Amino acid sequence: MATELPPIRRIVTAINASGKSYIAEDGPPAHVRRNPTRPGFVVCNLWATGGNPAPLGEPDLSTEMRGVMPRPGGTFFKVIDIPPDDEALAPGSPQVANEPGLRHDSNARHPGMHETDTIDYAIVLSGEIHALVDEGEVLMKAGDVLIHRGTNHAWANRSKNICRILFVLVDAGPKR
Repeated sequence: MATELPPIRRIVTAINASGKSYIAEDGPPAHVRRNPTRPGFVVCNLWATGGNPAPLGEPDLSTEMRGVMPRPGGTFFKVIDIPPDDEALAPGSPQVANEPGLRHDSNARHPGMHETDTIDYAIVLSGEIHALVDEGEVLMKAGDVLIHRGTNHAWANRSKNICRILFVLVDAGPKR
């Protein structure tokens, strides 16, 4: 089993009543979710907004978020640790979670293949991962950035180590 990565530290700034900036929060994210059937899989919701433009004084909405989708017109900022693929993710396995907002294809080449009505900015922070699309794949390593534009995709960790990816999901509205 791959060794878990260090916990995420979230630091949030704000403006006080005197108009001065200060550190409002410094610690672990308020919402961390683990998958008990897939050790090492961790989702840390860091921040979410409910619309655009996002009011600067708006509280963090990430603790209210369920599933992977941002609110209409909003954003969702998160870090996901993806452990190495194993037999639980073998083709045809029922292991993949049915998260709200995800559309799955049961005949896809990977059981995690899904699409959303979002533009996703994905930045690999550590480890490596294969980004799969319908007609191809690319190996991503630390520092690599991928922009998904509502495309069908999956993540395949074929290494022996956990891969940590930072995501910013931006609501794109339904596909035409």
